[in-house]
Amino acid sequence: MAIAARAIPMSNHARMLVPLLGVAVFINYVDRGNLATAGPLLKTELGLTNTAFGLLISAFFWVYAPAQLLAGWAAQRFCAYRVLAFGLALWAVATMAMGLAHGFAALFALRLLLGLGEAVAFPCASKLIADHVPPERFGQANSATALGLSFGPAFGIYVGGMVMAGFGWRASFIGFGALSLLWLVPWLMLKRDAPRLHPTPDYIPTLRAIASRRPAIAAALGHFCINYSFYFLLAWLPLYLVKTHGFSLVQMGAIGGMLYFVAGLSALGFGYLPDRWIANGASVNRARKTMLVGGLLITAATLAAAALGNATIAIGALFVGQAVSGMTGSNLFAAGQTLAGPLASGKWIGFQNAVGNLAGIVAPALTGWLVDQNGNFGAAFAIAAGVSLLGALCWEVLVGRIAPLAWR
Repeated sequence: MAIAARAIPMSNHARMLVPLLGVAVFINYVDRGNLATAGPLLKTELGLTNTAFGLLISAFFWVYAPAQLLAGWAAQRFCAYRVLAFGLALWAVATMAMGLAHGFAALFALRLLLGLGEAVAFPCASKLIADHVPPERFGQANSATALGLSFGPAFGIYVGGMVMAGFGWRASFIGFGALSLLWLVPWLMLKRDAPRLHPTPDYIPTLRAIASRRPAIAAALGHFCINYSFYFLLAWLPLYLVKTHGFSLVQMGAIGGMLYFVAGLSALGFGYLPDRWIANGASVNRARKTMLVGGLLITAATLAAAALGNATIAIGALFVGQAVSGMTGSNLFAAGQTLAGPLASGKWIGFQNAVGNLAGIVAPALTGWLVDQNGNFGAAFAIAAGVSLLGALCWEVLVGRIAPLAWR
């Protein structure tokens, strides 16, 4: 019989840190998802094709993905509290400026700037979690960021849809960007009271050392496969609901908001469950892999159902998919943090997230092209389902055992 391990409690600082990181990710996804919510209005005003709109969405990731490497280095080299504060201020200003922009070129440039600012979020969060949270609590700590990742789009679609319906899409960008800056007040107060960490070790793994390890490459590919369906829906769900099924902006906001609200509840449950399982004697490898592989297989099935079904079946399948999304969202970064350990967590997540967020370039642009070619979203849903199956293979077979790697 397995003997239950005694869970190590989090410090008071960590108890304040983790929710604020969740709020930062919430703001991150509200601001990056604003453009997708504005799609039905913005496309008409600017006369954009689906292909052009897909490129506008993906422009964010042209900078965001490679900037993960720089952000991972900065999080490990400098004060992660300050790096995250600077990035949030930059992306908030870019969001407000988008509300004042006219034309494709200006929006494209500001999406690039937004991607640069938002790139710091996950590497800094992972570095701070690895520094202040016991490894046995990684699932619960990362459920806060996964919660923000889900509730951000829920709030952005629901509230943003109502704001845009009443005041136009520009008001949403300016208002959300200005409100984002308020987060800096409690964050800088928390940074002032941060406990002193141990001295910097003599050896910190280089990015090259991380990228040369098979588990890092496999985790990065698995991250890409998880992100593909997420960014596909984040970019195109509003237009899919309005153009394919004829919902109004308010109805679209309500359905989209509920989908991501369900995803947020899923993040809470599936962040706590594997940590509890580990505390009761399960290995970290078994707990994390069960969540990641099982979540990807169910996601593939729900996307296939959405591709083949009518409106009722499609929306029902999407709700099921969001109900299990926490299986991947709350354990994705926990797996990387476990493999990397405190010595390399910032750089590792920077590398993993850089490859993973290439999906943000591919999925929106490819979907736009497929919709222009076929006149529907069927092929786009089918491809997203296939990518999810590949992700399950990466995490089950290629990553190997999820346990701390020896760096020296």
